[in-house]
Amino acid sequence: MRAIQFDRFGTPDVLNVVDTPEPAPGTGDVLVRAVATSINPVDDKTREGAIGEGTPPLPMTLGWDLAGIVVDGGSSGLRVGERVIAMSHQLSSGRGTWADLVALPAQAVAAAPQTVSLAEAATLPLPGLTAWQTLDWLAVNAGERLLIAGAAGAVGGLALQIARARGVKVDALVSRDAQVAFARERGADLVTTDRRALQNRTYDAVFDTFGAFVTEAVADGGRYASIATQAGPVPDLSSRGVRTTVNQVREDGAGLNELSKLVDRGSLQLRVHSTYGLHEIQAAHARFLQGGLAGKITVLF
Repeated sequence: MRAIQFDRFGTPDVLNVVDTPEPAPGTGDVLVRAVATSINPVDDKTREGAIGEGTPPLPMTLGWDLAGIVVDGGSSGLRVGERVIAMSHQLSSGRGTWADLVALPAQAVAAAPQTVSLAEAATLPLPGLTAWQTLDWLAVNAGERLLIAGAAGAVGGLALQIARARGVKVDALVSRDAQVAFARERGADLVTTDRRALQNRTYDAVFDTFGAFVTEAVADGGRYASIATQAGPVPDLSSRGVRTTVNQVREDGAGLNELSKLVDRGSLQLRVHSTYGLHEIQAAHARFLQGGLAGKITVLF
């Protein structure tokens, strides 16, 4: 079968489509034929060697996101031919999703949304679960106030929509003027590119997607979650009774099922910036590196 691998760290030209053995599903696994995947920042960092310790051995198959068709459901209850999505924690498991066939634990797999294509569904797993799990940690309830820093990015844009679906009042900090309309159209009240426009000690919770560290915005006794692991820990806010975390995503088929329901209800809109074929993977990564994306880059098998 085909897989996208690299055997040395470097620029996108280290990525190649190679022929590899088909995976042998273990007990409790589901075998999925990939239809689409997408590129995430972690894929870029892994390829260039920026992860450091804990990187799986080379040669390595990249990929966290998966949308495809069940080939063997094992004991999962998933039917052969069923459309599914999944997220593989590639760094810890070594199971990359950029391959024709992918075997993953059943608890990491969920039914795909029915109202979108699999190319669109492939944009959901990693950023969607990151948003879902971080919002769960923040425990923001209907009527509470949430600030999302980076509310137009892949994770932030989904977090904004999920929070609004939960009845949360959301304000948004975005990086450029072109992103203001996106956040407003998806229900944010205040949308600004200027952190000085944020009122101090106002928000019950802050969701920081890029290391903005707008810590003065969170109310005393509130919660502050960052997903920007590269930016380091959140400053200690315990003197104000603020709980903090740098949240790490985990495989979560149950969470993906809930995200699929939101998509099918129209509460969660997915964004594809551009689509590439498998053999265009180097060009796809090069475009990812240029930035300025209004959605995710997907790759079709």
